[in-house]
Amino acid sequence: MSAGKQKSKVAVLKTSPDVVLDTYREIMHLAEYEKYISKDIETLIKLNLSWTKYFPACSSEPWQVEGAVKTLIEDGFSTEKLLPVENKTVVTDPVKGAHNNKWMPVLAKYGLDFISLPDAEWVKYEFRNKLLKLNEIFDEGIEIPKMFAGKNVLHLPTLKTHGHSQTTGAVKNAFGGLLKEVRHYAHKYIHEVLVDLVIMQKELHPGIFAVMDGTVCGDGAGPRTMVPRIGNYVLASADSVAVDAVAAKMMGFDPMQIPYIRMCDEMGLGAGDVDNMEIVGEDIENVNLGFTTKRSFVIWGDQMLRKGFLRFLERPLLHSPLVVWAPFASNLFHDYLWYPTIGKSRIRRFNKTEWGRLFSRY
Repeated sequence: MSAGKQKSKVAVLKTSPDVVLDTYREIMHLAEYEKYISKDIETLIKLNLSWTKYFPACSSEPWQVEGAVKTLIEDGFSTEKLLPVENKTVVTDPVKGAHNNKWMPVLAKYGLDFISLPDAEWVKYEFRNKLLKLNEIFDEGIEIPKMFAGKNVLHLPTLKTHGHSQTTGAVKNAFGGLLKEVRHYAHKYIHEVLVDLVIMQKELHPGIFAVMDGTVCGDGAGPRTMVPRIGNYVLASADSVAVDAVAAKMMGFDPMQIPYIRMCDEMGLGAGDVDNMEIVGEDIENVNLGFTTKRSFVIWGDQMLRKGFLRFLERPLLHSPLVVWAPFASNLFHDYLWYPTIGKSRIRRFNKTEWGRLFSRY
């Protein structure tokens, strides 16, 4: 770190269902969010939807959405300038997902309308800064939602593992906002693409902040077919790389061994080394949740086609009209095989926890 450069601040707090909304307010102030998110500029509230169905830790939790929105409004942010948004993928529906994950009643309570990004205007955007891979992947131009340029963004990721990127969080949350539903083409170079997303956001947004929910965490084959673990943590930072690095450390990983975190740190895009951060709130020195990243059958197959022993089939199966088989196979596995069997049993166990009972009350 160069002399005089301020360390990235990451706030970490413990919480419980009876005080979680107060914890969100406390942690946003502890991480000094108002230094980065101006009331005078419209703010995108970038929700995280990894599955149309509800599964613990998979997508933004309703108390996470409420905690952040309630804090903003109590601090004087105009509801007209708060824009909750989420995109689709080839296997998710943002409107149905917003209902199933109970965002809709929270947003309605505070007078906010949910914006489904497939219905927004998308435009080609020429980024001034050099990107590592996205210009190559989308060689006809990168399309982004027109409404994103010039607005603040508040990310609401969850603390979980990911079969493609090892862990996922604030940085990857931009993956679901700045890229269209065909963003699965970027999986082959996921770490370089995540670096690109940091570069793009710094060019597009005057203010960036992230509040990560670790009340219920996802271990194993993320971002969907995980084992929910009760964590009772909330994290926040204006540095998306730093909050992802702290979350990775808490999960039991070495953040600097995760390629996108290391590359962002080396390029000066954010802090990846926890020794070079200011971590406030809880002492996380000895926190190790002992998580292990695994790959679901679908992610394993995707990786074999893109860079494994089946890569000779990548172009005909993933870059031709035959690609319709992929979302069909994903939905078949996730929604009709895994969810009704393994998933439902994990949800039943979760429903018996204090966080499961809180979810049922929303």
